Amino acid sequence: MSQMQKQIQLAKRPIGTPSMEDFAFIEAPIGTPSDGEVLIRTVYISVDPYLRGRMQDVKSYIPPFQLNEVISSGVIGQVVESKSEQFAKGDLIIGTLGWQEYSIANEREIRKIDPTLAPVTANLSIIGMTGLTAYFGLLDIGQPKEGETVVVSGAAGAVGSTVGQIAKIKGARVVGIAGTEEKCRYLLNELEFDAVINYKKEDVPSALEKACPNGIDIYFDNVGGVISDAVFPLLNKFARIPVCGAISAYNKVDIDMGPRVQTALIKTSALMKGFTLGDYSNRFKEGGTALATWLNEGKLKYEETITEGFDHIIDAFLDLFKGANLGKQLVKVADIEE
Repeated sequence: MSQMQKQIQLAKRPIGTPSMEDFAFIEAPIGTPSDGEVLIRTVYISVDPYLRGRMQDVKSYIPPFQLNEVISSGVIGQVVESKSEQFAKGDLIIGTLGWQEYSIANEREIRKIDPTLAPVTANLSIIGMTGLTAYFGLLDIGQPKEGETVVVSGAAGAVGSTVGQIAKIKGARVVGIAGTEEKCRYLLNELEFDAVINYKKEDVPSALEKACPNGIDIYFDNVGGVISDAVFPLLNKFARIPVCGAISAYNKVDIDMGPRVQTALIKTSALMKGFTLGDYSNRFKEGGTALATWLNEGKLKYEETITEGFDHIIDAFLDLFKGANLGKQLVKVADIEE
């Protein structure tokens, strides 16, 4: 095994949409683990929209990435060398690790994956961070009831597609908003959404009125912007709005301006609440158990867009802002060794 590895650092803070010039591919020593640590070969890396916020030096719910340091996100890896009694060579693990070919992690920073429970990559999607985000955001804040209308923006993404399916499990009527005909067909035909809107081809306000004749009870917001603006006039009394993301604004240089929401919230006594998955860290077992049960019962489906090769991690990350992915965007860095 070579003693050097590739890693990706944040070279400068992006202005607007990130570009290749904002990142640096460098060679760095692999290192050796100390007591209580393991050496991990990276197998899959998760690239997610929220990482764009961490590239800015601003106060947020999670510290920003530092310049000239390795970027990190959700990683599935395989133990190469262990100096921990909790892990053995060959174990598959998951944790927040660097964008690099190998990582050294303390035993408390990672957890073991059981590959017999679900496909390995599902731990980064449907039964992992994105699935849990959908589960808690919809059920804790949205609280869907049978017969209610749920609208989901970014509906073909990893979170949005799971939100819609859970809402269907709870007996709600689900309207998804996506940006390609392929995604809209997937939502209708595969996930059995009740209606879909292609925001790139349709007038969203009028399409929403047609798709939601009885108004909107829950709006799961993944995108913000003009799509969300179109939802507010259709909110029902006591509507709930879990605010999960605002990808439409992540690369804006100027302040994101739009219609004010206060009047709509007051008129409908609606609840609009932002959240992050960390708010529910003490309930992860509950959510993971429910998601795994629904998955094994055939009530949940999921898609993954997997890009091959460490050198294409930035390409995969930038594709998120073009809407190129269907479901969860992952990068496969290496094969799992038997």
